[in-house]
Amino acid sequence: MTMRIPSKDEILAWISDNPTQTSKRDISRAFGIKGAARIDLKRILRELESEGHLQKRKKTYRDPGKLSPVSVLKVAGPDADGDLFAYPQDWQGEGAAPRVLMLEKPGAPALAKGANILARVQEVQGEDHGYNGVLIRQIGSNPQRILGIFRKTHEGGRLFPVEKGSDKEWKIAPDAVNGARDGELVEAERSSANTRMGLPSARVVDRLGDPSAPKAVSLIAIHQHGIPDAFPDEVVAEADVAVAAGLEGREDLRDMALVTIDPHDARDHDDACFAHVDDDPNNPDGYVVWVAIADVAHYVTPGSELDHEARKRGNSSYFPDRVVPMLPDRLSGDLCSLHEGVDRACIAVRMQINSDGQKIGHRFTRGLMNSHASLNYQEAQAAIDGDVNDKCKPLLSTVLEPLFAAWRCTLKARAERQPLELDLPERKIVLGDDGKVKSVAFTERLDAHKLIEEFMVLANVAAAEELIERKQPLLFRVHEEPSAVKLEALRETAIASGLTMAKGQVLKTAHLNRLLTQAQDTDHAELINISTLRSMTQAYYGPDNFGHFGLALRSYAHFTSPIRRYADLIVHRALVSGHGWKGAAAGFDGLSPQDEAQLIETGTQISETERRSMTAERDTTDRYLAAFLSERVGNELEGRISGIARFGAFVRLTETGADGLVPVSTLGREYFRFDADEQSLIGESSGFRLTIGLPVTVRLAEAVPVTGGLRVELLAVDGKEIPRGRGGRGSRSFSSKRSGKKPKTKSGKTPGTRPERKTSRKVMRKRKK
Repeated sequence: MTMRIPSKDEILAWISDNPTQTSKRDISRAFGIKGAARIDLKRILRELESEGHLQKRKKTYRDPGKLSPVSVLKVAGPDADGDLFAYPQDWQGEGAAPRVLMLEKPGAPALAKGANILARVQEVQGEDHGYNGVLIRQIGSNPQRILGIFRKTHEGGRLFPVEKGSDKEWKIAPDAVNGARDGELVEAERSSANTRMGLPSARVVDRLGDPSAPKAVSLIAIHQHGIPDAFPDEVVAEADVAVAAGLEGREDLRDMALVTIDPHDARDHDDACFAHVDDDPNNPDGYVVWVAIADVAHYVTPGSELDHEARKRGNSSYFPDRVVPMLPDRLSGDLCSLHEGVDRACIAVRMQINSDGQKIGHRFTRGLMNSHASLNYQEAQAAIDGDVNDKCKPLLSTVLEPLFAAWRCTLKARAERQPLELDLPERKIVLGDDGKVKSVAFTERLDAHKLIEEFMVLANVAAAEELIERKQPLLFRVHEEPSAVKLEALRETAIASGLTMAKGQVLKTAHLNRLLTQAQDTDHAELINISTLRSMTQAYYGPDNFGHFGLALRSYAHFTSPIRRYADLIVHRALVSGHGWKGAAAGFDGLSPQDEAQLIETGTQISETERRSMTAERDTTDRYLAAFLSERVGNELEGRISGIARFGAFVRLTETGADGLVPVSTLGREYFRFDADEQSLIGESSGFRLTIGLPVTVRLAEAVPVTGGLRVELLAVDGKEIPRGRGGRGSRSFSSKRSGKKPKTKSGKTPGTRPERKTSRKVMRKRKK
């Protein structure tokens, strides 16, 4: 039985009604949440926190005599002068609770006496009330939103959510259809209709069109994960009046042959580089490497509308057919993009590299640059390999060859440092002109990719070291070492694969690289790479420097992509403040006191938005892959077991990298025991074992583009036929698939659709009676 997780509204209502019982443990007890379900509760609480509905407070630091910036209030009604006041519901300070004057917000709904609200409050002095407040929303006024496919019925309609794994249906009343057509993708919200019996009710609030249309694939993920995809008018207006920066207060770098090297379909260009032999006699055979980054801080100043929106978004989100940018196109695609042949404001770092590839010095400057060329990885690599096009020919000896020579020096330092060397090819979905998937390929890692990556890492290290030296607060990119539990699981996987992994010593990336080298070119290579990746902790942003384990670096900060990451913008502002640079921006563009005061909150916020984007991008990829494979249902495919769960095994298909589910109910006529420690499914009668990494042959049974779900049937493991178990549950689909024919129902349809499965369950119940 699946444990029910409360909705956001139910959690907020509980907090409102029980202001002294608001810890995660209290909420878990209130809703009877236990075990693994606590993870889902934690995720919902984090979402509420990032959305501004809740604020997490540690008891040690909480001042009970002050209100939280985001507080739950009860409206007291207007006074004799017509001013509307409210009082905090969770007041625990001494004396009477402070009054909060609610300030009018254009377009905000009228608030009735006794209404429970969430408000952003600010303390005031010299008034007869303690705080001013601005409504965020009324509690209970933000119903649950559902994205799904609308199906018309004689009673109105039904809504089938697009979320993978969801088999819940919603009832749409005739007066709540809102003009939706059969088969349309719609956004709906839970209605207040009585739903104690039967299906829950919802009403359509937005029609999004044909779910099979190519543009709907990423649109589903954007809506499902709540990624803002439209800029408020005031943000766009602020960007539109921005003027390109001039030379005032900047070092003139326009004569330097800086070039950008990006993917051929890059939507923006935020970094440029240049290298030359160092003429310093104290650095024989060394190089000077310049990295110049778009000066976003000049245009996005603290406290501006652009700043608020960028912080809320946290980062840009990239999909195969579109990008949801952190900044409006006037900045991200124009003034902050280092286009070829135009003057652009930048913050640049000059780094000295010795012959062993070690960075022995650096200097930051605020400059004005002019990109001499916008190159892509393929043409830069081809030029170095001898196939020089007309664009690269004049740059070969003066720009490209010195860049590659300097990079080859850094390989010595990299080999000594030993960052984690995972071999996990990156998938690239190629779309045709019609927006449909044209091909799925694994991108080739060129030396040109590695060059830019290494120089960006060097620049990020330089930024962290510079700000530490200048005692400037900043956001570090933190990647802590794996936990002992995860390391032990990795060690057991290695031993089971016939490999060795040292124990009882301080873990270094070099130890993991030795394991990866052992597995290289063996049948266990993919298993060990995936297992090593899963043993890693998740990187995050924070003001405390705990180092970057994966890169084997003591200090690391993100500096090189302020167009698409808010963390980099904070680092740029810290560099501006630390150096006392005076830009030509119409206002202060360094690190503000508010920036400093909320570094912890900002780090948490943008770490969450980063994960949100990663999840949305992964879901979009899954849907595109399901659409691509939907025409190959019934085909046999090769793959490897990539994951094990109690309910089945996941298979990563070799050709596309897509993951399909093998339900445990289709594995044979026996009970399969799930071993969490060994990540295995074991047949009790046959002893047949499924573990991560095993090569398998499967038949694609189902591909659902709307959800991104793939279901596959297991045919063979490691080239051997699957043994038939005895007893336990039956598996008619297993015996039918072995004959190579798809089983048919009386209606002549292939089983597996949702209505068919429901009918089967009803028949089974009747027979048991």
